[in-house]
Amino acid sequence: MPLLSWFRRDVDLTRAALAPYRLLRPIAALDYGEKDSPNMIIKGDNLDALKALLPYYAGQVKCVFIDPPYNTRSAFDHYDDNLEHSQWLSMMYPRLQLLRELLSEDGTLWATLDDHEAHYFKVMADEIFYRKNMIGNVIWQHSVQGKNDSKKISLHHNHVFAYQKSDAFTMRKLARTDEHNTNYGNKDNDPRGPWRAGDVRSPNLRENLRYPVETPSGKTILPPPKGWRWKKDVFMEKVKTGEITFLNDDTRVLRKIYLSEQEGRIAESIWFGHEVGTTRDASRELSQVLPDAEIFATPKPEALIQRVLEIATDEGDLVLDSFLGSGTTAAAAHKMGRRWIGIEIGDHAISHCQPRLVRVVDGEGGGISEVTGWSGGGGFRFFELGGPVFDDAGHIQTDITFEQLAAHVWFAETGVPRSSYAEREPFLGKHQGVSYYLLFNGILGDLRKTAGNVLTKRLLRDLHVQEGPKVVYGEACFLSVEELLEREITFKQTPYDIKAR
Repeated sequence: MPLLSWFRRDVDLTRAALAPYRLLRPIAALDYGEKDSPNMIIKGDNLDALKALLPYYAGQVKCVFIDPPYNTRSAFDHYDDNLEHSQWLSMMYPRLQLLRELLSEDGTLWATLDDHEAHYFKVMADEIFYRKNMIGNVIWQHSVQGKNDSKKISLHHNHVFAYQKSDAFTMRKLARTDEHNTNYGNKDNDPRGPWRAGDVRSPNLRENLRYPVETPSGKTILPPPKGWRWKKDVFMEKVKTGEITFLNDDTRVLRKIYLSEQEGRIAESIWFGHEVGTTRDASRELSQVLPDAEIFATPKPEALIQRVLEIATDEGDLVLDSFLGSGTTAAAAHKMGRRWIGIEIGDHAISHCQPRLVRVVDGEGGGISEVTGWSGGGGFRFFELGGPVFDDAGHIQTDITFEQLAAHVWFAETGVPRSSYAEREPFLGKHQGVSYYLLFNGILGDLRKTAGNVLTKRLLRDLHVQEGPKVVYGEACFLSVEELLEREITFKQTPYDIKAR
């Protein structure tokens, strides 16, 4: 597969792996609503924030929606969009790698871009997500008013690229509206309700589908040039049920497609502004919620996010936006009953995102509130990036908690996340037949510097070890090699044997 090349590409390929694991420091004063809400606003660089989320959320995010800087070479008020092309690619590549790790197997990524970087993004995403996993490139009509000051063509669209992590993803159908049902009628008073005529012809030549049909009156109708749409037994069964009938003195076949049997509609590749909103609609939504805040140059309307989440998620699923901007993704996800995490590096994490989500929790009525029946509820927690788990010398930071290190060790060993609400005990869990233990920070109640953090025969009795192979992390081990082998224990010394520092 052809690969995209840019300055410092080789360095960027390893940036995600080499990024340090950092702590997430809670800012309780900026929390709002339900105390134990799973929703999170994180202030800080999204590369470090995404890495910090891995031990807790790897493989759990159902949908990623991002609206990264477009690299338009014009400085926006709220973030620097004037990134040189290679710098833009350097920024995006490691972040896409981490986003893919956070996605569940049936998860998807959606990214809005314009023509400045859209096609480069596709080549890069093809490499990271694999070309076969591209769902499509949706054209979104972000503007309906002509721009007479445009030097060449008045642009009215953005791209929305969609990728699935694997074939496990199932595309949801969109709800039907009256506009989509205008072709259905019931002039013959069919008891099964409104219907429209459907095609009976095979789209491709199939010799086994080229058979004559005998009508109830005994007449014969020859097959279309490429054959019928179904095998003969299926065709005749549809005649019995009334789905297929005959017209014009039994010389013409009519297939009825019933409205009652239509579960929804397939998403199309062009999304018009009157359906999912425009940037002007988005600006109006934001100004209504935050009348004193500066409006972004290219905000996204809540209806656009709603369309994506209708296609890609169910209620209760986890949604992530690592370029949160003014908080639109979080607002739409909250109103639709999805869990969410939003990451924003700028000060507007506090000036825009936090107050906007406060109003959402309080039940603000703008955006998609009316169509979703939103009246308030829930909450969120606010975090900012803290220091790395390890210092420059590789030592564990003095302020790290047991659970923070436990989550890191568990993820480094198993590749799956550990709940941040797990019970505080040395036994971290069992994965693929191996039990994992962490002796750290006086976990067994002895708060002396090394006591309780050193594996001894006496401490081993207190661990209530499981049968089978075990991995124990601690500051030191006083058991002999023979004793470790006999008890199927692999001892790893902290911090030196902790991977992915």
